[in-house]
Amino acid sequence: MHKKLFVPGPIEVADDVLQAMSTPMIYHRTKDASALQEEIAEGMKKVMQTKNTILFSTSSGTGLMEGSIRSCTAKRAIVFSVGAFGKRWYEIAVGNGIPADIYTAPSGEAITPEIVEQYLSTGKYDVMTMTHNETSTGIMNPVDDLSKVWKKYPDVIVLMDTVSSMGGVSIKTDELGVDVCLTSSQKALGLPPGLAICSVSPKAIERARQVKNRGYYFDLLELYKYVAEKEPYNQYPSTPTLSHYYALKHQLKKILEKEGLENRFKRHLEMAEYTRNWAKKYFELYPKKESWCSVTLTTISNTRGLSVKGLNEELGKRGFMISNGYGDLKEKTFRIAHMGDFTVKDIQEVTSLIEEIWNLK
Repeated sequence: MHKKLFVPGPIEVADDVLQAMSTPMIYHRTKDASALQEEIAEGMKKVMQTKNTILFSTSSGTGLMEGSIRSCTAKRAIVFSVGAFGKRWYEIAVGNGIPADIYTAPSGEAITPEIVEQYLSTGKYDVMTMTHNETSTGIMNPVDDLSKVWKKYPDVIVLMDTVSSMGGVSIKTDELGVDVCLTSSQKALGLPPGLAICSVSPKAIERARQVKNRGYYFDLLELYKYVAEKEPYNQYPSTPTLSHYYALKHQLKKILEKEGLENRFKRHLEMAEYTRNWAKKYFELYPKKESWCSVTLTTISNTRGLSVKGLNEELGKRGFMISNGYGDLKEKTFRIAHMGDFTVKDIQEVTSLIEEIWNLK
């Protein structure tokens, strides 16, 4: 039985998107392939609200996390973390021998402008990383406020993970001053996993030219050269995931032309608000402030001490699945994702089942 997925990702994928992935193959060293890559790059510029170059990677978002911190760190990186995926930035740096420090926010809290100021003002760092939307804790960092601080330090390259928010929330990449903004296919964009996407600023590219050991497969400068500097343009050094390209082309038309970006963002917010209100009725929100709550996933404190594992077993019998807490938060929290092509009606369906199974009153 297929389970309807209300988990952080991979999320539920529409049948028409899956069908688009079955488009017959073309040779990736052709003008047709370049045109396809250019078309979806232009669409992603609109979604990401950027004029910067778009790069694709046949990998998960973690691949571009590694590529960006390795390609852009000449001196030292500061990692701002509000959960497991913020910490991953630091683990990637350490694993690649990149000098880095990490600041971890107190449990249930977001990064504050004061903290960013405290670290960047030292002058020790030429790179900072930010997780926009942390699915382990359900916290969405207030990047509009934080960007006012990092813009004061133009020598610092800003790397931002929007893996679980891009396509569900308005993220004004250029206005925020983000140098590498990265995301992946299996979250709010509503595709199967396997494709990562990023925008790169001219400043990030110039920095990469100064870094010697950028790796190979995830070398942002090498990807950029193939896309923007070598003829024919819009090619890649390795074979790309063409099936994902076709699916993204199809999905971008739905997002940009059929639904419209603003309507998509509004729909995600409506789902988030419904889920938060439901959570507050029966439990508590894990983030300490509702203004810090994610718009694409809600992390709920299991204040009743009920078995989340048992709940998912019962949901599974009915063809549904939510997510337990992540890491140390397992059974202490549970998570309901509301992203991609879901509507409030879908959220009402799964929360009603939870009420029934747990006998919530």
